[in-house]
Amino acid sequence: MSMVHFESEIEHLISKKGVHEDLPVSLLVEKSLERKEGMLTETGALQVTTGAYTGRSPKDRFIVDEPPKNHEIDWGPINQPIDADIFERLYFKVIEYLKTKDDLFVRHAYAGADSAYRLPIRVINEYAWHNLFAGQLFIQPKEEELENILPEFTVIQAPGFKADPEIDGTRSEAFVMISFAKRTILIGGTEYAGEMKKGIFSVMNGRLPDENVLPMHCSANVGEEGDVALFFGLSGTGKTTLSADEQRQLIGDDEHAWSANGVFNIEGGCYAKCIGLSKEKEPQIYDAIKFGAVLENVVLDQQTRMPNYNDNTLTENTRAAYPLTSISNTITPSIAGHPTTIIFLTADAFGVLPPISELTREQAMYHFLSGYTSKLAGTERGVTKPEATFSTCFGSPFLPLHANRYAEMLGEKIVQHDAKVFLVNTGWSGGPYGEGERIKLRYTRAMIQAALLGELNDMETNIDPTFNVSVPLHCPGVPDEVLWPRLTWTDTNAYDQKAKELANKFNENFKKFTSISPAIQGAGPNV
Repeated sequence: MSMVHFESEIEHLISKKGVHEDLPVSLLVEKSLERKEGMLTETGALQVTTGAYTGRSPKDRFIVDEPPKNHEIDWGPINQPIDADIFERLYFKVIEYLKTKDDLFVRHAYAGADSAYRLPIRVINEYAWHNLFAGQLFIQPKEEELENILPEFTVIQAPGFKADPEIDGTRSEAFVMISFAKRTILIGGTEYAGEMKKGIFSVMNGRLPDENVLPMHCSANVGEEGDVALFFGLSGTGKTTLSADEQRQLIGDDEHAWSANGVFNIEGGCYAKCIGLSKEKEPQIYDAIKFGAVLENVVLDQQTRMPNYNDNTLTENTRAAYPLTSISNTITPSIAGHPTTIIFLTADAFGVLPPISELTREQAMYHFLSGYTSKLAGTERGVTKPEATFSTCFGSPFLPLHANRYAEMLGEKIVQHDAKVFLVNTGWSGGPYGEGERIKLRYTRAMIQAALLGELNDMETNIDPTFNVSVPLHCPGVPDEVLWPRLTWTDTNAYDQKAKELANKFNENFKKFTSISPAIQGAGPNV
């Protein structure tokens, strides 16, 4: 079916009565309250719950198998193919469903702060609070731009539409489908707003490499001298926390791209995990949760309406969405120069990785492709003890193309701009999870500060015999013994055994990268 037909259906839908376009924050909050979609907290944020789906639903995510992009997609359990005819039938069903609604909410925005690479998008929502979320997370056009913005991608989220797997060809009632040919993301059956954000990120990961731009799942900040730092890491490693530094300006907390001009943010806001949030530990995030912010699945005190950030009754994955302007020391626009320091964050629950180590280019590509961290007990159903998990390029759920393409681009940019790369373990020391202790946040901050200031460049180092990485013998603000985890274990034989166990997991995981150069394959742990 032609793109013209798809566009005409959209235009017909958004021209109907009851469609609200580009409403300001205040009106979207009013609409949300009027429609009983959520409630105001004592801090002024809008609190909502998302029902059965409190996180992304990766098994219900599909990419439409159609030219011209299908020959480039890394098909498999993450990028699941779905036939174009299934997508088209479901698309028109969702459109007909939305036509029955008295109210619809439409927003025009951008993905990408650099005008040379930005993607104009249109977001169509059944719920007002979803449109508020989109307004906070994507980049808002200037008033004069709204009249002329021509969307190149459309996001449609209809949580009230439940698919019938037997009829619609889906796995469940929920579905997230990305069509590069029809330039559409179709979301139904789930109220989780993060599907919109990550859907567009997946689109950018599919498009930007064609323009020789590296998309990255990382946070970024910049120092007074213009020195840019990137922080890669999976959920729970401290990516958002560690990039929010009062001494540096925040570029963004989650999605960036590295072009010939430097780094730019893909988003206009932050989507911070807020379980256990406190003003003492994360003051910038805590203070950003005010009027206009959206709190997902955070439990409130019913009398005071104060959020209880320690309550995980609904989910561990409680979230706060707010614009970058809610952080006091952000850079506007969210564009900076080329990175001089790259941090790979991992939360090692086995307690054996050094808290900080410097990587060679080959080691950087090895660990980038590995994307290691630990999945902790209680975070997912069936997980009863820490499990090593590997997410390629620290973001495999959002990478449509083959991993080698992203890794090669990173390797080229590291060399071109002489960037220092560090592997930082924010996990455990003195023993594994349950026996040892999590590395103190103040130590991690001190190590990162030393890396950013270049204080580790001339520091004496030794090579870790198991993980083959260069570890500093000293670091300002950190006891020497903390830098070498083996010294923090009372039973060194137990440490050796656990380190060998993790090294084997690294090497077993890396076997899937068959077309990687021997130099990179040999940059991993020693077994």
